[in-house]
Amino acid sequence: MTSIGPDWWVVDGVATAWFDVPSLIEGAALAGRIVELSSEIVVDLRATGMRVRLDSDQHADAVSVVARDLGLAANPAVVQQLSVVFESANPTGVRRFWQRVLDYEPGGDGGLSDPLRRDPAIRIRQSTELRPLRNRIHLDVVRPAAAVEQASLGEASGPYGVCHTDPDGNEVDLVPGEVLGETIGTADWQAVFSAMVCYRTTSPTQQRDLAAAAAALGDDTGFPLQVDLRPGLVIIDSGKDQWEDDANGLELDFTDLAGNLQAAARYLGATAEPELARFAQLFLDAADVDAVRAFWIAALGYIHDLRAGVTDIYDPRRLNPVLVFQELDALETERRRQRNRIHFELAVPPEFAQTRLATTVAAGGQLLDESENRWRVADPEGNELVIVSGA
Repeated sequence: MTSIGPDWWVVDGVATAWFDVPSLIEGAALAGRIVELSSEIVVDLRATGMRVRLDSDQHADAVSVVARDLGLAANPAVVQQLSVVFESANPTGVRRFWQRVLDYEPGGDGGLSDPLRRDPAIRIRQSTELRPLRNRIHLDVVRPAAAVEQASLGEASGPYGVCHTDPDGNEVDLVPGEVLGETIGTADWQAVFSAMVCYRTTSPTQQRDLAAAAAALGDDTGFPLQVDLRPGLVIIDSGKDQWEDDANGLELDFTDLAGNLQAAARYLGATAEPELARFAQLFLDAADVDAVRAFWIAALGYIHDLRAGVTDIYDPRRLNPVLVFQELDALETERRRQRNRIHFELAVPPEFAQTRLATTVAAGGQLLDESENRWRVADPEGNELVIVSGA
């Protein structure tokens, strides 16, 4: 990672900045100015701030100037990127499988990426290491029912009838979503663990106005909406399970808010594309869930969802994927000893890499090896994280 300016770092190959904002409305004001600079800039607006990612550093100075004009400051400590890495003896077969699961595109590094620049990125690396037992890491992916059918993964298995395996035996629960609510007023929305709607826009002005309308409705109700701007697209998201009653301590029926958002979008002339809705989360099996979860909270800077019976941890800014933990029988000793075929990579700015490494080790991690700007760490049960300080 190299510094472009005081606000920016090249994280995982992408010039990235986070600007703290006091409200969705003030963040939307910055977002509206940014999309007027270039339609290719990627913006993730949250109630507490906004992540901005550039294809190049061409607009970095201009974005920083606009942010300063609005009285908003960058916070480099927030910048990070979490990726999923598959080690495979059959990279081609694994790549084809996950491309269908996620509707991703092949990347220049042999991995996969979302054409809409959503997370997580998938990397696939050649490996001849024999690991025949069931993995302790798998993914959940939720997409509209028609998209799940179109993926054509064959017959599913598992207790819920949604589990599929790639050629190496890595698992995904590919779950069909459904329309949110039962009225035409929320027909644009999909329930994909999150409540989510994707609107196609035809101009920067329309995109700016829709983001501003969503921000105003979110702030008016106190609901921490997630508003993502992509080229010609606005994605409005509740966050996982947050649309359910009382999830945010609000006396709010989310379908009322969803209906108002849908009405605003249609008034502005935006067109819903429900097939684009998609949610992905990461699952880890652990014999000692508390110890393993504590490690990942420290390593990723996540927080624990404190609702009863929920093992989720999540990025407090809801940028990186949710991690969920489920109990593994401690007697499955061989499976627990086998090195996973999947691990995670976390890219952070260089001045924070050593601190993050120290925090991770102090939380029960074991440093396995290191090379230039890379540290491979295992959690208390051997699940691996590579901390990266380099573009």
